[in-house]
Amino acid sequence: MSLKVFLQVVEIQTKLASLFPFAVGVLFSIAYFNQFQLGYTVLFFVGMVVFDMATTAINNYMDFKKAKSEVYKYEENIIGSSGIAPVLVRNMIFGMIAFSAVIGIFLTIKTGWLFLVMGGVCCFIGIFYTFGPIPLSRMPLGEVFSGFTMGLGIFAMTIYLNVQESRPFYLLLDWSLGTFALTGNLWAVIAIIWASLPMVFTIANIMLANNLRDLDTDIENHRYTLVYYIGRKQGVILFQLLMLACYAVVLIGLPFGVYRWPILTVFLSLPVVWKNLQLFKKELPHPKSFGYSIKNLMAFNGSYLVGLLLTIVLEKI
Repeated sequence: MSLKVFLQVVEIQTKLASLFPFAVGVLFSIAYFNQFQLGYTVLFFVGMVVFDMATTAINNYMDFKKAKSEVYKYEENIIGSSGIAPVLVRNMIFGMIAFSAVIGIFLTIKTGWLFLVMGGVCCFIGIFYTFGPIPLSRMPLGEVFSGFTMGLGIFAMTIYLNVQESRPFYLLLDWSLGTFALTGNLWAVIAIIWASLPMVFTIANIMLANNLRDLDTDIENHRYTLVYYIGRKQGVILFQLLMLACYAVVLIGLPFGVYRWPILTVFLSLPVVWKNLQLFKKELPHPKSFGYSIKNLMAFNGSYLVGLLLTIVLEKI
């Protein structure tokens, strides 16, 4: 397998969806909690990217195996069109998952059992998102699972690794007594969940845009997603509402102390996002339409990062 084909199998261009929750998590840890752990952060980043590539490879592998359309299987799916052996892709997937598991176990030993619980839940959803007799991606809740797993899961794990003093949440286990206790700060947890919502919405919108574009192909391949049940018209409305809700999250979070005033720089992205929403609606279901969900994710979350970075810099002055 050549490097070019490998990058196509893992769809390296889609990794932005996981990079933003990670990057925002790092900056939020510094801006809100004033803490940062370089070593844990780098290790988690490597394991996260490798596992993300594994789940994408699983998606392409299962789509190839379950395809009902021969045209899709051998002309559109990268595994069939490139002529690579499915068993090679399968072994590659096992290797990437094992590599990520080793990193996860090490970080659990260093930081506590809750990391294993959070990572386990996210990995379970990530694997069974496209694997198994009834993959989550073929169900009407695919957007929910993808949005919360990556938007909240990666974000929360990043914060958990970086905030080692006065932790917002921690799991105590006493194996000798067989007892456990989940402790934390309610307001800090609420702030984390609230700050994750823009990532949840923008990542869910990537899945929604994909399903809006591929509705006809999905039905042909027996994939009954949310769009199948609500229709393209309502799906487009949902796509627009989720994107605009990101700005509402910032406005509401500001007076409650989740953010500082520099976060208002996110509104510089609003004209670009609004234009992309109109173009998306106009060009759907043309293949080009999917790109607008990526552009919106980059525009909003990019400005989200800038707002948090400015918060950190200005507080140091």
